[in-house]
Amino acid sequence: MSAHIRPDLDVIPAYVAGRTQPGVVKLASNETTFPPLPSVAKAIAEAAEQVNRYPDNSALELRTAIAEFHGVEVANVAAGCGSVAICQELVQITCLAPTDEVLFAWRSFEAYPIVAQVAGAKAVQVPLDGEYAHDLDALAAAVTPNTRVVIVCNPNNPTGTALGAAAITRFLDAVPADVLVVLDEAYYEYMRLDDQPNGVELGRDRPNVLVLRTFSKAYGLAGLRVGYAVGAPEVITALMKVHIPFSVNRVAQAAAIASLEARHELLERTDAVVAERDRIRDALLAAGYQVPVSSSNFVWLPLGARSAEYGEASAEAGVLIRPYGADGVRVTAGDPHENDLFLSFATAPETVARFLG
Repeated sequence: MSAHIRPDLDVIPAYVAGRTQPGVVKLASNETTFPPLPSVAKAIAEAAEQVNRYPDNSALELRTAIAEFHGVEVANVAAGCGSVAICQELVQITCLAPTDEVLFAWRSFEAYPIVAQVAGAKAVQVPLDGEYAHDLDALAAAVTPNTRVVIVCNPNNPTGTALGAAAITRFLDAVPADVLVVLDEAYYEYMRLDDQPNGVELGRDRPNVLVLRTFSKAYGLAGLRVGYAVGAPEVITALMKVHIPFSVNRVAQAAAIASLEARHELLERTDAVVAERDRIRDALLAAGYQVPVSSSNFVWLPLGARSAEYGEASAEAGVLIRPYGADGVRVTAGDPHENDLFLSFATAPETVARFLG
């Protein structure tokens, strides 16, 4: 007789990461192609010499650095093994009954329905609008007495669309104060909006607003897994109660602190990524693709039922991209020569005729 496993796990999909294939360009996982700065690499090497010792479970030095960066108290900051780990912990601290709802737009980050269902909560999806962006009015209207968490991914993964501060503010004002609103800003550093939203600022006078940020994207620490949350002290205290002990390792903490110290140099790199992102979009638009405006480090091609086929054709051409069911494909902005290889495939007359004709 085998061990008893929760039967509902049979219908919960496992998270699927972007494909990796030796010798093939990978534009499937929203990583930065820039290596760590020398100062960050030095901090990593020094921390690696101490991995025989447990890390600080409270990540106090890192949380202090993050608090100083944002102008908040340490009590307002939690650290986690990537922001997605904190996202799962947020569901754990808010949802208890099977009727408790986690509300989010769809399509959005594929981990949201997984973390909701793993916690035994009900995942409620609200369709994106016609521009592949959050329909905030529909999202607010979908809140019920059972809603415990609303997640807004801004910029949205995988479509890249972003909403400005005024729209986010109106939405926050429309959500009941006892519902936790999570602003997932994993791609915040790539936004270039005139009405730039900053969840930390928007949440200063709203105890039900929590912001997620990560060191995986613009800071280039995807392989070390460290993210953080900024929110009300009572939410942070609850998060730390369900935090997996020592899950933010010593090397990750040291690298994140060093990255914050070098943040101006690191964030200057985002300008090059943004320029490549826009270059990719312009070339695809000129070839006849529909591509929503992106505020992230990737572009979205809403290819519908042809998405999987398109992804395989791109892989055969030497570039791995990320298909999403029957919705579309996401293409990360990589180095210029990598982007050129993708564009040579995407804009080739035979590709355009096959997928857009």
